Amino acid sequence: MTQNSDQPAVRLLGLSAGYARHTVLHEVSAELPRAKVTAVVGHNGSGKSTLLGVLAGVITPAAGTVEIRTRRPAFVVQHSAVPTGLPITVWETVAMGRWAHRGAWRRLSTKDKDVVRSCLERLGIADLASRRLSTLSGGQRQRALLAQAFAQESDLLLLDEPDAGLDSRARRDISAALSDARADGVTVVHVTHDLDEASRADHCLLLDNGRPVAEGDPTAVLQHLPVERLRT
Repeated sequence: MTQNSDQPAVRLLGLSAGYARHTVLHEVSAELPRAKVTAVVGHNGSGKSTLLGVLAGVITPAAGTVEIRTRRPAFVVQHSAVPTGLPITVWETVAMGRWAHRGAWRRLSTKDKDVVRSCLERLGIADLASRRLSTLSGGQRQRALLAQAFAQESDLLLLDEPDAGLDSRARRDISAALSDARADGVTVVHVTHDLDEASRADHCLLLDNGRPVAEGDPTAVLQHLPVERLRT
């Protein structure tokens, strides 16, 4: 696997993908830089989440090429996608991130437990370790899910609107965690409707009706789409 920092972490060439007989992405070509934060933007239905699904390996492309030059990606869903009645603690949630290394049924090693503790501390939720996930606020749950992703020790982090529905403090915490991940050499790809968050990214990809409109510097890319369309 090539680790040259000049090489993109993800390269898409003519990617088409969708669900059943419905094509959502149409001939998408893009290069997402290594160890940088890429914001994927566009109005609802533009194919942003479908793109993440392809990168995560849960959606099979119908055509085109997807080159992922990293270890197995870690995919962070929105906190609202987690069933509220799930009987699992914060510690157990984060520990699930070690399954990629040890499998679901093997006991955690000392190293695994150290990684889990480190990730809890990193996201500022170590004091919530014994709490049920369902009892937490939206921001706390999202930090737990992000800690689970960090526990996978992947160098590609995929996030689907991680700050959706959160208050300003929680959004700042999530943004800071993504910046820290980038500083550690992790490639971050996140879908967002937040223009301010998108503008702070290193790279931006704009989709419209499943097709790429612009890619590159966020300031330049965001000029291609009116604010009212991005938020619909």
